[in-house]
Amino acid sequence: MHFHSINKWQHSHNFSLLNKEGEKRTFWVLCLTAVTMVAEIVAGTVYGSMALLADGWHMGTHVAAFLIALFAYRYARNHANDPMYTFGTGKVNMLGGFASAVALSIVALMMLVESIQRLLSPQDIQFDQAIVVAVVGLVINLVSALLLKDSDHHDHDHGDNHHHDHNLKAAYIHVLADALTSVLAIAALIVGKMLGWLWFDAVMGIVGGLIIIRWSVTLVKQTSPVLLDASIEKEYEANIIKTIESDEDNKISDIHVWKVGADDYAAIIAVVTHHPHTADHYKMLLRNFAKLSHITVEVNVCSEP
Repeated sequence: MHFHSINKWQHSHNFSLLNKEGEKRTFWVLCLTAVTMVAEIVAGTVYGSMALLADGWHMGTHVAAFLIALFAYRYARNHANDPMYTFGTGKVNMLGGFASAVALSIVALMMLVESIQRLLSPQDIQFDQAIVVAVVGLVINLVSALLLKDSDHHDHDHGDNHHHDHNLKAAYIHVLADALTSVLAIAALIVGKMLGWLWFDAVMGIVGGLIIIRWSVTLVKQTSPVLLDASIEKEYEANIIKTIESDEDNKISDIHVWKVGADDYAAIIAVVTHHPHTADHYKMLLRNFAKLSHITVEVNVCSEP
């Protein structure tokens, strides 16, 4: 029976980021965006502007994204040390981003269909009122961007400062995309008023929809590999193998490296050698690989001469 403490050999599995300031500012941006969303959707419907309506629905997708971001912050924090999660809750942010991408795609398709219908059958637009609402929306977007840009202060369970809050970064990019579609809506309304081009408003609605689709595709590409436990870059993995195999006669027979948090990777490495050392010896060889936050080493003695 073992009577000694095993604390020195145990690992923390909390790979979630704590950013209370970012969480608080995300909440206020959520409130601002929700109010603007309602105003633009109502105004776009009443005044007949597809570009304004598209911007409103675009902001609606970001309201959903901010709700997901807040959920990710709180769920990750509340369950950070829950033993039910093998490697903690570091992937909650990625799951939220993937869900947001799906929502973005659905709304974008709805916007494209509606815009094409408006392009084929133009409707009267009350330009002056719609322009005022669009400008107010743009101002709120810029204020929201400033709130999120200045809130990148966070704590991490490991005490490192090199980790980045990708959840907050995603929210910030959402706001910038909102600002861009607001600019498109304003441009469409001004051109339509000055030149009488009612069809131009629908064209800007299509452009807004395409922007959302592009954003959603980018978000899927960023999050899905992590959710599927994709390996780290081949060059990084090759350097891990080279470092261990350059020590005595070691050969790596199996290696798995995958993401478990925003900037954290776990590694399981099987080493075959004629001159075995403790697992700590091989972990020390990898001490300069900052991305590896959780390392498990299996040492196998080669019986062949």
